[in-house]
Amino acid sequence: MRVVWMRGVPLTHPADTFAALAPFLSLDELIVAGDALVGWLGWVTLADLAAVVRRRRGCRGVVKLRAALAEIRSGARSPGETRARLVLTRAGLPQPLLNHDVVVDGRWIACVDLAYPDARVAIEYESDLHRSDPATFRKDLTRGELLKDEDWWLVRATADDVGPSASRFVARISRLLAVGRAGRHRP
Repeated sequence: MRVVWMRGVPLTHPADTFAALAPFLSLDELIVAGDALVGWLGWVTLADLAAVVRRRRGCRGVVKLRAALAEIRSGARSPGETRARLVLTRAGLPQPLLNHDVVVDGRWIACVDLAYPDARVAIEYESDLHRSDPATFRKDLTRGELLKDEDWWLVRATADDVGPSASRFVARISRLLAVGRAGRHRP
């Protein structure tokens, strides 16, 4: 294992730590960790993770590491966003764009967690912070109204949508994609 120094403290390299966690985490937890490392933390690249997985051939957890590597994406900014993406893609829907800037006629409207721009469908993963923090709550409401003004659907997803109600969430997104792509979009 490689060592990196942070504030005078020796630590294992983030990619090596990721690989070492494979036997202890579920596949989805490993993907969430990988998305964080290559995404909002920016501590490693996808190539760094691929290299460490190659070096662990024959080690415990390597099959899970390979499976996780296939589903890790750069761009997610929270575990909820990763879980929402996984629910959608595993159900056969296309890969959504992550943290997509909605721009209409050269004017920035909003940045949304997941997006299908061709159907004008935006998905925001709402953790409890979105409900309990007044500033975040107001910002979310404004974002939704701005998107509606530009003929976009905004779907707010919660932990239930990526858990017990996942099939209903997928069906809703699938329906909105079909309608939006057919040009029959109505806010």
